[in-house]
Amino acid sequence: MDTEVAWVLSGAVGLVLGAAITFIWKADEKRQIEPEAVEAPLVPPGAEAVLRSLASSAVIVDTDDEVVQASAPAVALGIVREGELHPESLVELVRQVRRDGQIREADVEVPIKRSAPLQVHARVAPLTSRLMLVLAEDRTQAQRLDMIRRDFVANVSHELKTPIGAIKLLAEAVGEATDDPEAVTRFSGRMGDEAERLTRLVQQIIDLSRLQADTLSEDAVTIKVGELVAEACEHSMTEAESKAISLRSSIDGDLFVHGDRAQLHAAVSNLVENAVTYSPEQSRVAVSAKRVEDDVKITVSDNGVGIPASELERIFERFYRVDPARARSTGGTGLGLSIVKHVAASNGGSVEVWSEPGLGSTFTLVLPAFDPEIDEEK
Repeated sequence: MDTEVAWVLSGAVGLVLGAAITFIWKADEKRQIEPEAVEAPLVPPGAEAVLRSLASSAVIVDTDDEVVQASAPAVALGIVREGELHPESLVELVRQVRRDGQIREADVEVPIKRSAPLQVHARVAPLTSRLMLVLAEDRTQAQRLDMIRRDFVANVSHELKTPIGAIKLLAEAVGEATDDPEAVTRFSGRMGDEAERLTRLVQQIIDLSRLQADTLSEDAVTIKVGELVAEACEHSMTEAESKAISLRSSIDGDLFVHGDRAQLHAAVSNLVENAVTYSPEQSRVAVSAKRVEDDVKITVSDNGVGIPASELERIFERFYRVDPARARSTGGTGLGLSIVKHVAASNGGSVEVWSEPGLGSTFTLVLPAFDPEIDEEK
């Protein structure tokens, strides 16, 4: 009996052991046939290539607000710093989208060290169940241009209203002074001055609207710099003599430039006229032209009131005046230097300025030099 039990137990153990071995073998065989599933990557395949192709700055953020992928423009823009998304307002926008899955857009300010903050338009959308996609576009320049346009319209309206209002009042004064010939003569003379100021303002607005694209002029011709400077000085000679200002010019050799003659005449004339207008009586204004390597530099220097360093960056803005009261008393429109800047750009050049309060100012119009005998053959 004991022997039979022993045989039964032995058979049962062998059966269990065999079954276990069979199970392990089959499991191993299954693993060899069907490899273990590999966890899907966090960032979808091809995402990096897509980010590189986007015009906007792009960032992919995970559930912990950590940046897992970012395009180079995003880093340059400053919304990704040391692997983190900035600023906090943009991070909060990402969290809102993560909570409800709704695509959101917002304008955020991105702080920049030692500079004004950037104005960035951001759009955040879910990319996967765990990832958020942030698209950002720098709108700083666009907003600045919009502001300049609004200011331009407001300033034009104000500037036009001033002489028009003055002419209207003077006309009424003339009508009431018909029995006083001296008053009529005085008022009519002032009307002529206001009308001339209005005409000049309208013409400068027209000139500026033509130049604002800064595209190269199609009416370019060969221009002798000496003649250009002589014409500009002649234009301001009467005012210079009335203020006993010494207006002198110095031109090195035969200098030529290639550009729009009317535009360049307006630019040089504006510089000389400003120098004479804002210089005190019995002072000196010097106009020179010389060649420096591949450029011709036309320089206008005065001994006037000068411009504070804090104002130098703004003097080329439309209608900007360092001293509004003085500009109005001299009939200035605030458009002359803006025209000079756009003329320089439209003719392939630039304008430079140096100034110190009490010492005067120096403006330099830099234009590409032109050699008629060589350049016209090209």
